[in-house]
Amino acid sequence: MKRILLIVLVAVLAWLAWEVLTFPDVSALAKEPPKTTAFMEQRKKKLRAEGKSDELKWKWVAYGRISPYLRRAVLVAEDDSFYEHEGVDVDAMKEAFERNWKRKKVTAGGSTITQQLAKNLYLSPSRNPLRKLKEYFIARSLEKHLSKKRILEIYLNVVELGERVYGAEAASRFYFAKPASALSPSEAALLAGSLPNPRVMVPGKPNKRLRWRQRMILSRMRRWGYLFERQVLAEKKPEPETTTTTAVDTAVTDTDLPPQDTAATETTDTSTNDTVATDTIPTDTVTTDTTGTQ
Repeated sequence: MKRILLIVLVAVLAWLAWEVLTFPDVSALAKEPPKTTAFMEQRKKKLRAEGKSDELKWKWVAYGRISPYLRRAVLVAEDDSFYEHEGVDVDAMKEAFERNWKRKKVTAGGSTITQQLAKNLYLSPSRNPLRKLKEYFIARSLEKHLSKKRILEIYLNVVELGERVYGAEAASRFYFAKPASALSPSEAALLAGSLPNPRVMVPGKPNKRLRWRQRMILSRMRRWGYLFERQVLAEKKPEPETTTTTAVDTAVTDTDLPPQDTAATETTDTSTNDTVATDTIPTDTVTTDTTGTQ
């Protein structure tokens, strides 16, 4: 028995040593964008295994080149306490655990945007406890070394938004033939709504579930999305934006926007109905997440 315990102890210590040695140095992300992500590399590997091209659509753009509508839409859809937590929302994780326990299966992760970024950059879609533990520590490290603004900027640039489509700029050009800076509220809500499962809820071909999420997000944006976005202005050590403005690619900044009650209706998109007053999800349209973006 002692021999077995010793072997187990040595194995655990070896695993811990490996994790410490391979723990990512996230400090470089404060100044340099990631060259790739773990999720992108895993997707390319799978495409090659299927005998397909591993080309992905991805283009990095600065924070100021991403529409404030999309920034707000993602905040209200994915992490409404983003500016309050330090990488992990304990209450959200507790609620997700209780929902999963009742349903007898894992359908909700309770992950913050920071945790999602940690997973996308360095880990895998797996939900095993060890992976979640590593996600926790990487998320805390991201919060320690990066500003909230930088975390949101990286997340919006690398998150999956459809088959082979990564980041706000590539998604905006692919689905709407325009830069991410020019997205309307409805388009932003559509992209944000696809995040839990972008290969099922495809922005280019919205299903009933995605249309419901789009309307729900627009409703939330009108109510309190503007307040969340304004909080970024109070971030310590703000990063100045240096961009070149052209006639066809003009970034919208916070100072260009109207007050909260009109911000989400400034631009009209006739392809969808923007009038929704409820966040109650239809019981017959639930789609289980399969891509691990939560």
